[in-house]
Amino acid sequence: MEDFKVAISDPGEIGRKDQNRGDRLIVHLSNIVAWLFPILMIAICAQVLLRGAGHNQAWLDDLQWWLYGVAVLVGIAYAVTTGSHVRVDIFYDNFAKRKRLIIDIIALVWLFFPFVLLCWDVTLDYALTSIASDEGSSSPNGLHNLWILKTLMNLSFIVIMVAIWSAYVRHLSQLTRPALWKQLLFALPSTIFGVQLIIWYACVGWLMATDPEIDNMRKATRAPIFDDLAFGPWEMKKTIGLALVASVVVIVVARLFARKER
Repeated sequence: MEDFKVAISDPGEIGRKDQNRGDRLIVHLSNIVAWLFPILMIAICAQVLLRGAGHNQAWLDDLQWWLYGVAVLVGIAYAVTTGSHVRVDIFYDNFAKRKRLIIDIIALVWLFFPFVLLCWDVTLDYALTSIASDEGSSSPNGLHNLWILKTLMNLSFIVIMVAIWSAYVRHLSQLTRPALWKQLLFALPSTIFGVQLIIWYACVGWLMATDPEIDNMRKATRAPIFDDLAFGPWEMKKTIGLALVASVVVIVVARLFARKER
């Protein structure tokens, strides 16, 4: 009964002894961001009353989207950390603990983390473009500086990735010692995707910094480094090929360092 009361009052305190620093960071941040929800309720009620009185305020409509967007995205991170997301699975609860941990690990770093990393990559350009253009509201009396929202949205995906990786490490520690090389190896799709993004942005940054004729990403991606490699009937981007090789190198190096530390 005591555990049931704790679950209702604060899911972030359940299993606290097993949580790592990343987990606690997400819980503390989420507890702060959660205060946006009562502010959101006040904004909604105020707009309804003002609109009914004939004094519609466009900035209140914009504020609702701002508050809702940030709060929900951080709420996703909180749900990952506390395991409070909705799970539609009629088999999972009856599996042995080890099998449940393996399923959770695969779901976190083979499926969810790459998806969130892709979301971060896509929204980064939106945020940078919005900052460069000082984007504002489409309504004259709306909330301007829309780049703040788009930047926070992009940063929120980083928060979600921290939550996913922290939960992954926590689950992995119940199966084996979560050395860095093991983390990278068992999360291979996430590792390869992350390394590929590092290589891609590094190449773009280098080209834009060294070639005066290249002043944007679109021109940079026309460089030979971004061409395809042909393997008979198959093709692969050069950056992906480099990422595959680099990922193996990183894991091997991390393994060697782990041996030296023993």
